[in-house]
Amino acid sequence: MTSQQLQGAIALNEIQNVQQTTCCIVGAGPAGAVLALLLARQGIPVTLLEAHQNFDREFRGDTIHASVMEIMDELGLADRLLQIPHTKIPSVMYVTANGSVTASDYSRLKTKYPYIMVLSQARFLEFITTEAKRYPNFQLVMGGNVQELIEEDGAIRGVRYRGQGGTHEMRSLLTVAADGRFSRIRKLASLEPRQIAPPMDILWFRLPRLPEDSELTHLNIAVRFGRGYYMAMTDRFEYWQIAYVIPKGSYPQLRAAGLEAFRQSIVELLPEFSERVDSLKDWSQVPLLSVGMSRVPRWYRPGLLLIGDSAHVMSTVAGVGINCAIQDAVVAANVLSQRLKAGTVRTRDLAAVQLQRELPTRIMQALQSAAQRQVAAKALNPNRPFTPPLSLRIPFLRHLATRLVAFGVWPVHVKN
Repeated sequence: MTSQQLQGAIALNEIQNVQQTTCCIVGAGPAGAVLALLLARQGIPVTLLEAHQNFDREFRGDTIHASVMEIMDELGLADRLLQIPHTKIPSVMYVTANGSVTASDYSRLKTKYPYIMVLSQARFLEFITTEAKRYPNFQLVMGGNVQELIEEDGAIRGVRYRGQGGTHEMRSLLTVAADGRFSRIRKLASLEPRQIAPPMDILWFRLPRLPEDSELTHLNIAVRFGRGYYMAMTDRFEYWQIAYVIPKGSYPQLRAAGLEAFRQSIVELLPEFSERVDSLKDWSQVPLLSVGMSRVPRWYRPGLLLIGDSAHVMSTVAGVGINCAIQDAVVAANVLSQRLKAGTVRTRDLAAVQLQRELPTRIMQALQSAAQRQVAAKALNPNRPFTPPLSLRIPFLRHLATRLVAFGVWPVHVKN
């Protein structure tokens, strides 16, 4: 017996129990949680594994567009979702040295939800998983950290994970990787993404919110441009979330200039917050988010499907990541539900999910890349002031771009 085989045998001896489900979803982000709910509604046994003990993260996208709200409406959940504290953003403004321009106006869209909904992703995931718990065939495992894929006869047949009580084995007809941009399942399956490098990174930090800030509605998702950087602000009720965008790779120089220079650069664009920047006392309060964009050429192997960020990492441009991930989940449920019920999921069924979702993903990533060239690359040039691109000044083009952001390349609806 080789050392590798011996290690495998030792690992098998450590397994505390073996469970069986029809679909094992790894990762309780928007894609995984919504897919689990959709399958549970169909009476399909589904287990959702989440590596963390809760849904709170330092950075998680919180923008929900009309496409997702219409999906929630089809599920009969939209009205209840709207009862959770949130912010509605009817339009996004670009504020430059030469004045303001409307970058997107969602209020003109023909939908019941003509706005961007800004909602804590943790609260959204709690809402979705609580709804899924109404179905006895749904199981949520928090703290379930996947260590291995179970592969038999060339197909993935489940996972081994560490959780409460030790190591466990979850066998399944289908395993779905929805564990995000740094997907462990994708790595274990040897499915390598192709990287598309955006020209920027983001500093992601909070500033205090005061009771009278309810009057500062003009700041909510208004993008303010400086020389070589720009910022966007979001009202999170308890604090202001700030996204401070810088050229990719420039963080060491910015940090070397010192925290006081950084605070002053914030005040230059946000004089309203001049008395609050002193709350930033250490660089540990200003984490760096390295913006990336990528896509896996093949989203599946026999018995395994990748969706959401596991299959394609979207740029932060326009905040469409959650929406693309949930659209993946809806298509996967539409295509696979009957097959899962029948107990026979073929590789071509998994390929059909990618076939429906790959072109919209490619188009959206191409649009994000174009926006990065037209906006981000120019805005991050310290040698000249930012001027909004001509496309924002042509109403038809601006409205078309807004529709694509709000609904995706084409609508996705719940069929079952």
